Amino acid sequence: MSKVKSAFFCSNCGYESAKWLGKCPSCGSWNTFVQEVIHKETSQKENNWKNFHEDKKEIKTIALHAVTTPEQRRIITPDAELNRVLGGGIVPGSITLIAGEPGIGKSTLFLQIGLLLKDITILYISGEESDQQIKMRADRLKIQNDQFYLLTETSTQTIFQEIKKLRPQLVIVDSIQTIQSPYIDSSPGSISQIRESASEFQRFAKETNIPVFLIGHITKDGAIAGPKILEHMVDTVLQFEGDRHYAYRILRTIKNRFGGTAELGIYEMSGDGMRGVNNPSEILITQKEDRLSGIAIAATIEGMRPLLIEVQALVTQSVYGTPQRTVSGFDLRRMQLLLAVLEKRGGFHFGVKDVFLNIAGGLKVEDPSIDLAVLCALLSSYEDVPLPDLTCFAGEVGLSGEIRAVHRIEQRIAEAEKLGFEKILVSRYNQKGLNLQKFNIEVISMGRVDEVYQYLF
Repeated sequence: MSKVKSAFFCSNCGYESAKWLGKCPSCGSWNTFVQEVIHKETSQKENNWKNFHEDKKEIKTIALHAVTTPEQRRIITPDAELNRVLGGGIVPGSITLIAGEPGIGKSTLFLQIGLLLKDITILYISGEESDQQIKMRADRLKIQNDQFYLLTETSTQTIFQEIKKLRPQLVIVDSIQTIQSPYIDSSPGSISQIRESASEFQRFAKETNIPVFLIGHITKDGAIAGPKILEHMVDTVLQFEGDRHYAYRILRTIKNRFGGTAELGIYEMSGDGMRGVNNPSEILITQKEDRLSGIAIAATIEGMRPLLIEVQALVTQSVYGTPQRTVSGFDLRRMQLLLAVLEKRGGFHFGVKDVFLNIAGGLKVEDPSIDLAVLCALLSSYEDVPLPDLTCFAGEVGLSGEIRAVHRIEQRIAEAEKLGFEKILVSRYNQKGLNLQKFNIEVISMGRVDEVYQYLF
């Protein structure tokens, strides 16, 4: 019997140490080291995928210019939102990690995508649910697929034996935290188990050219559970997020080796599964009968997609000594910067006011082009005067009170026109090269914050 070995791992970044350390030398976190048993049987460890496909790959050093790149066609799924987020479809041989809160709909979404892909053989591996539970969910989705196979197993050895028999064209693993390798003695979900299981799936994907989706859990801090190396190993990291109180879910790209990282897919959760939202601007702008103060519409861009979102602000007299600053879906420090600009350049006394700001629809926006809409919503609430109807805003605000140009202004204007807006306020510096003749919407150019105030109020 071989000697049982143990090591200490940082639960934050996965750094391995022979002894316990108070501070991790890799990421600098304190008190994150946990002890785990590592007993590896190296003799039979490697899965041999050489006979999986007929073409055997000879291992040798090769010059970069001698590498041939065959044109690989992506697998285009019936889900347009997923195709957009992945950069145009599923790349053969890619490994994708999807993380999100419990109950957000990760399993439902990828069960639905697997059932919709009727031209290829799908293997859905579940370590969390029984066959009956998955069948009940599939019945609820009302999609039939004879090429969809289930495997409720957690051992990688058994999983790869079944894969060799079935020879699927896409593998979905739900979830990577429940999978365990027989070559590591620690329990499923531990750092060494997650790392070893993920590396086995990564080797499988690269050697067989079969795409793999790994569904993952997140910690209470919102980070992906397991070592940070898990995110480095995979090709694509997707975050599935949303508010439980809203029906809408957002699939956001955090890392993508085959496309952009600013893409966004929006889904609506219903009793029949996830429905892709083709025009999210319509759901992010609430329909109101009355004109209300403190509401402005911003023309923003997420990835390649223009969006119109509603910014709500409330400015009230401060009751306590220190004024409150509360934001939802926007950066608090960015709002404090805009308040300082209004205080200094416009003479508005926000220092004695409580300020509350909300991005409607549960979105989190990082695009600086919504600065102008935030600023106008704050002024509207401060003066208690509604902004003009069917007017939207696109501009970044500088510290000296100037309105700066934003990129891809034509797409923003076209989206506003499509949704029936009559006016859009943009930066004066965006006019260069802009052809206003092709738009039926009135484009108003402003250079400074005080000009905007004079125009609106």
